[in-house]
Amino acid sequence: MSSTKSRLGMMMFLQYAVWGIWLPVLATYLQSPITGGGLGFTSGEVGWIIGVAASVGAVFAPFIAGQFADRYFSTEKFLAVLLICGGLVKIILSFQTSFTAWLVLSVVYSVLYMPTLSLTNSMAFAHLNNPDSEWPRIRVMGTVGWIAASWLFPMIWLQTNLEFQILPPFFVGSEVPDATARLVDTLKVSGVISILYAAYCFLLPNTPPKKEAVEKLAFKKAFSLLTQKSFTILVAASLLIAVIHQIYFMQTGPFFENQLGLLVTYIAPAMTVGQFAEIGIMAFLGLFLIRLGFRWTIALGAFAYFARYAIWGLISLQEPSGPSVDAAGQFVWTLPLMIGVFSQVLHGVCYACFFASAFMYVDRIADDDIRNSAQTVFGIIILGLGPMLAAPFLVVLGNVFGEAGIVTNFSGMWFTLSLVALVATFLIVFAFEDETVAELSPRVV
Repeated sequence: MSSTKSRLGMMMFLQYAVWGIWLPVLATYLQSPITGGGLGFTSGEVGWIIGVAASVGAVFAPFIAGQFADRYFSTEKFLAVLLICGGLVKIILSFQTSFTAWLVLSVVYSVLYMPTLSLTNSMAFAHLNNPDSEWPRIRVMGTVGWIAASWLFPMIWLQTNLEFQILPPFFVGSEVPDATARLVDTLKVSGVISILYAAYCFLLPNTPPKKEAVEKLAFKKAFSLLTQKSFTILVAASLLIAVIHQIYFMQTGPFFENQLGLLVTYIAPAMTVGQFAEIGIMAFLGLFLIRLGFRWTIALGAFAYFARYAIWGLISLQEPSGPSVDAAGQFVWTLPLMIGVFSQVLHGVCYACFFASAFMYVDRIADDDIRNSAQTVFGIIILGLGPMLAAPFLVVLGNVFGEAGIVTNFSGMWFTLSLVALVATFLIVFAFEDETVAELSPRVV
């Protein structure tokens, strides 16, 4: 069992390293002007690429991953095929410069990658004796993989003359002149990691399909979960949170750079402050569920979204600052920048308490033969409909709080997102009923 958990932990490490190396900096690369090394896309176009394109893969996930992995193919083998194809698409995408090419290839990539998120979750659940207490320890390795990828790339490829300092990102140096242009290389590295990860899949525990299942269409049975009140309320709240969660990845990079003066090199490491906090929260997630139950744990995650965006709205009330560097060109901290970066500690509460707990809740209320499909159906909400709605919502935000379709009034945008999070919090607190209360304690050790 120890060997199985180690292999599952490495699976999670690679799963999120593939994603974490490019997602935090993609918006910065796409939205930066062409003269500065970017592609010069508008906030709306960035929303389509990161939002709508990603949502297509999530919507198709139940029909791709759930149906085939639940019914016909071993999960680890199907996972490997998706990763190889996705890695090749990601490498090809790195050589594109037009919006049309980016949109089309991003859709193709999402169709291949998004199902793998649910497959890794369901595979872990299938091989753990006590998922409520063991799965957070497995899932936290994904966070470690995200952090490692986000830190190592800029440290090695975007800086020179590295020196150690006591504050994050710890190893700092001089930013290379073409740092923004080099961000596209994250796609190439991600593609290589994805192909290596595919090879590793053949070392994962065998997870055969459920051929004895009564319902031939797994996703059809999984969608029947919507007849349960608790699942429906969770879906509604998750949809709201998913929208503002996706905008976090669309606008945090530009916010840190243009409003707070953070150098491009440090955007990805700065955003991993939230992942560090996530590690700590995930370690105690099982205890939270025992003490608070699913309702209050998930509500706490939603409220953390409100708190983070409200803080960012407050520090955005001042005029944008220039690059945060001293006379010698070395990176230095300012008070607003420190507040903005370190308030991401709340991101750990956001993700662990809301999304990780929600995935665990879905696993508990789903029948054994549709667990893959139940995870992917829920994935439609947070990785499909949420990002799909985030794109047009960001277009509106760009027009209301920006110029030429690009957000410039970050304060207004963040305050708007904080109100959405508050609505989701109230929905969980006052309408959600935990249907696992009677059985939660015996399954947690």
